[in-house]
Amino acid sequence: MIFQSVGDTRPYPAHGRSAPRDWADVPHRAVRLEQLTTTKSALNLHDLLADDSTFYGDLFPHVVLWRERHYLEDGLHRALRAALQQRSTLHARVLELDD
Repeated sequence: MIFQSVGDTRPYPAHGRSAPRDWADVPHRAVRLEQLTTTKSALNLHDLLADDSTFYGDLFPHVVLWRERHYLEDGLHRALRAALQQRSTLHARVLELDD
């Protein structure tokens, strides 16, 4: 299994960071793919295979740590590409939310 689980929603409270620039002050760190719970269950194959998929966005995926679970909010395609390259971790911006 690549991810801890696959979800379709964001179960954590709203954090007010919607644009990539809102995440710029969140430090990045290595996260194991097996720790991630996705917030989307569908992906676009064109996006997955695109050479310039991060050209207009943040280089790092966005992860929300809430109630001791890591939710992959943005970066599903990058995480899946990492898994296809047989990497077990990826660098992501991790936002820690309180209850």
